[in-house]
Amino acid sequence: MSSRTPGRRQILLAGSGGLIAAALLTAAHATARAARGGRGVEPDIDTTAQWNARPPRSPVSVLNKRPVRIVVHHTVSPNTSVFSRAQAHAHAHWVQDLHMDDNGWLDSGYHFVVSRGGWITEGRHRSLSTLRGGTGFVLASHTSGQNEQSIGIANEGAYHDGAQPPAAQWEVLVTLCAYVCGQYGIAPSQIYGHKDYGTTLCPGVIHDKLPQLRGEVAASMG
Repeated sequence: MSSRTPGRRQILLAGSGGLIAAALLTAAHATARAARGGRGVEPDIDTTAQWNARPPRSPVSVLNKRPVRIVVHHTVSPNTSVFSRAQAHAHAHWVQDLHMDDNGWLDSGYHFVVSRGGWITEGRHRSLSTLRGGTGFVLASHTSGQNEQSIGIANEGAYHDGAQPPAAQWEVLVTLCAYVCGQYGIAPSQIYGHKDYGTTLCPGVIHDKLPQLRGEVAASMG
């Protein structure tokens, strides 16, 4: 199994007390930086080619505008203790098969998926290239009524029964959200959960942690 440089894959965060204080002090600066389109650190993201995704049923659509928010999800897959890159790829296949074969969609519904081990996989084809460009994004299928306005980021696992995301997953979620916010000029305050836009339990306990997520993203950008 290949490895990555830990410094790029995970961002070490300060203690919770200092982090909260830092978030309060830098939130306004992060919002201003996002509005200017400031670029953050790009995390390692495995492309659809790297995890050998199935081709989409039809060409994906690219919207020639910037998204205005991020919507966070969980995939309700088993809370595995296998944190390898191979597991992240296997989970990406599981998500794509579910969305294409059971839901009848043209491809994976999410733009990106964060594994429990902290690996990021590209979901719908072309999501990464458009993110890097920073001016358009792929039309995905993650949240009814929000697909033309938001980036969908899913987290491997089921968090509706009180289970907590592993530290590596959380840290990389923060890093990915900060990068997306920077590329598209999205303020950290515009990070929401799936249940904000529909009758669902998704993303479970992660929804309760959204204020923390917004704060840590703001601190990271600041």
